[in-house]
Amino acid sequence: MESRYVTTPFGRRAMSLGMLVNQQLAETIEPGITRNKWKLFRAVCEARPSLGVTDRALTVLDALLTFYPDDEISEARGLVVFPSNAQLSLRARGMTAATLRRHLAVLIDAGLILRKDSPNGKRYARRSRAGEINEAFGFSLAPLLARAAEIESLAAQVVADRELLRITRDRLTVCRRDVAKLIAAAFDEGVPGDWGTILDIFRTLVGRIPRVATVKTIAPILEEMDMLRSEIINVLEIRVKTQKIDARESQIERHKQNSNLKYHSESEPRHETTHAVPPPDNLQPQSEPAGGKQSSQRAPHNDGVASKSLQSFPLGLVLQACPQIGDYGPGGRIDNWRDLMAAAAVVRTMLRVSPTAYEEACMAMGRENAATVMACILERGGHINSAGGYLRDLTRRTERGEFAVGPMLMALARAGVPGSRLAG
Repeated sequence: MESRYVTTPFGRRAMSLGMLVNQQLAETIEPGITRNKWKLFRAVCEARPSLGVTDRALTVLDALLTFYPDDEISEARGLVVFPSNAQLSLRARGMTAATLRRHLAVLIDAGLILRKDSPNGKRYARRSRAGEINEAFGFSLAPLLARAAEIESLAAQVVADRELLRITRDRLTVCRRDVAKLIAAAFDEGVPGDWGTILDIFRTLVGRIPRVATVKTIAPILEEMDMLRSEIINVLEIRVKTQKIDARESQIERHKQNSNLKYHSESEPRHETTHAVPPPDNLQPQSEPAGGKQSSQRAPHNDGVASKSLQSFPLGLVLQACPQIGDYGPGGRIDNWRDLMAAAAVVRTMLRVSPTAYEEACMAMGRENAATVMACILERGGHINSAGGYLRDLTRRTERGEFAVGPMLMALARAGVPGSRLAG
């Protein structure tokens, strides 16, 4: 067993109080304590930020541990390793002697190893006649074993912090996705509200998410994002309850009408007056344009629901004619009509088109048509001074039966794609 005493460095290296503390710490090893050297090394790697060691210093520590003969570090087997500079450099992946000295000093200052220098500064061991080591000079792993419990505790805390960060980031990702899709659903369903302002708040929160996230930096963002999600859900739930009440009242009214018709006999001269309950605003059918003129898209009426006329214009054609709109879809792409309408809502805000103007366009053209028009306006942005005024003009022309989306869309498609690809 190695003797324990205070030893000073060889040569010009000065003694410090830190070295003295490390040597005293090495003498506090509990009797019988052992640790698997590689598990303990992994704990050191986990706790590296708390221990104040560099990754290159860990490479040197890894090399030193390879010179320890057993996997289990124990005081009974000795704690001093005594490799030559050449062998240590070889196992430290070819590290130069100057670099080795620098990172060995880092390990000593961090309190993970200590020097036990011989009288001439060489590293060697004195053995008995039976070949057992009586005394060795080199680098002692005693501080590492003495601090094993502390290092494992630090490593466990680092792992817990990392797991908390992962959970927080996952929650923020889900919350961010929920808010984005709920806003898109609100635009799609025409739910009343200042959704442009809500969208701006959402973008501001997303812009505050740092590239290198920590729990401290993203926890407040998650809290604000969760509050925004709750507010949006409350608004949408109120809308759903309102629609249920309207539908229930409509069913009650129809039931009363049917009962009245069955109750009165055909010979009774009384005139029955029906009271039809109007549908919600976004489902209210508009009157047919004067003269019965229909657009080239064969739209049967100007209604507020998704227009069936867009069936003759595939989504692929819209994206081909207006490729810029794809950058504003969820995740930077558009896969379906809902994505296109969500992108149109974003573009509407960007082009400073008022919610009223856009809602009127949706009522007159249908939501898919209105989203297609917004994509066309974005594509022709350099030629339009006021997107809001232009959209209002198109809305009025649509109500008079003087505008159809088809010609505008096909013109953009022909301008961006050779005509041979559009033929047929």
